[in-house]
Amino acid sequence: MGKLNQVILVDDDAEMRIATRQWLTLSGFDVAVFPNALSALENLDADFPGVIVSDVRMPKMDGMEFLNCLSRIDSEIPVILVSAHGDVQMAVDAMRSGAYDFIEKPFDPERLLEIVQRSIEKRRLVIENRELRRQLTGPEVIERRLVGNSAAMSRLRDEILDVADTDAPVLICGETGTGKEVVARCLHEFGRRNQGKYVAVNCGAVPENMFESELFGHERGAFTGADKRRIGRFEYAKGGVLFLDEIGTMPLSMQIKVLRVLQEREVVRIGSNEPQPTDIRLISATNKNLQQGCLDGSFREDLYYRINVIEIFVPPLRDRGEDILFLFDYFSAQAALNYDRPEVALQGSDIGLLMSHGWPGNVRELKNLAERYILSSLPVDQRLSSILQQSHTDSVKSSSLQTLMRQHEKLLLEQALVSCHGNIQEMMIALDLPRRTLNEKLQKHNLERKKYL
Repeated sequence: MGKLNQVILVDDDAEMRIATRQWLTLSGFDVAVFPNALSALENLDADFPGVIVSDVRMPKMDGMEFLNCLSRIDSEIPVILVSAHGDVQMAVDAMRSGAYDFIEKPFDPERLLEIVQRSIEKRRLVIENRELRRQLTGPEVIERRLVGNSAAMSRLRDEILDVADTDAPVLICGETGTGKEVVARCLHEFGRRNQGKYVAVNCGAVPENMFESELFGHERGAFTGADKRRIGRFEYAKGGVLFLDEIGTMPLSMQIKVLRVLQEREVVRIGSNEPQPTDIRLISATNKNLQQGCLDGSFREDLYYRINVIEIFVPPLRDRGEDILFLFDYFSAQAALNYDRPEVALQGSDIGLLMSHGWPGNVRELKNLAERYILSSLPVDQRLSSILQQSHTDSVKSSSLQTLMRQHEKLLLEQALVSCHGNIQEMMIALDLPRRTLNEKLQKHNLERKKYL
């Protein structure tokens, strides 16, 4: 796949080709020029990573015919048609035929540049989503489970693959909705125990009086209602992985018993004297600060160090700003397929709404929003703003002004990093900030420009 800054310019007017090429090249685009549509078609295929700017009135094949030919190659290549003879009807016909936009000569170069930049961004998302779908329909790879193109997600996938093939206990830390259980499943699926069971226990959902039976099992008659033997989760997961989600909610009385099982590698069912050997890999997850829990007495320090041989941190969505649009497109495509609804492209104004949202519910919230977007019966240009309205109201109610402003500033900086590909000069212009101030803000939010180059 080539660079996503390519423009093919087609015009039979040599002077217009030279002038337009110079302007686009100075703006950072890689421009190839052709005097007619036939020669341009010879250099195009469905993987072309750019956009087309084409005159309408040309010999041999005019712009409208060219547009029709392009739609057969790839209907999602953005085509911008230019004409000195255009009228309203021609513009309407062009848009109906699939043109991205239509502009009349003589045109303001800045307007053409803005249209090209928007269309390049659209093409980038199309190319990235196609690549993702190729990965998701190919052999089992970790990208099928942990979706995202950001540097943070790439590091997370590498970290998982580095430790998956060991039996060392893992503690997965991260906010609610970031995908901690997905990480746990990846550790199982890409590890040496992938042929064994994956047994998950949500510690926050188990009644305190049922904890011991749930984890260790019991013999028949061990207590009222125990009418038959029950194998506990530690035994049931033999040869595989035991995942203790929300381990920070485990009662203190159970923590010492779990610690003993992990130390002795054997479990005794309630009502029995016979220890049963355990053979598991333990993976735990928490959205709490367990170190603070050790200090305040709500979590045992010895258990903390037993379960935290390897710690994996799952970043919140607000720290993965470059993944937001990508994930929304991915989840909405999934929802369209699952609910047998047509895919609906984001409107231009919706991009800003997504990027400025705080995402307190992280990826889980984004997936829910994408599903509601596809299922909504509202006009397309009203859907996202309507769905986000309540979420935004709730967020404002639960957050201080200072927190909201800090989150919004970081998202704006991330959006500028993505759109400017880390170019500091372009960011200074886009954000209207002097270099020193911009560098200070990037440092304050731990944003590394080199990751976006």
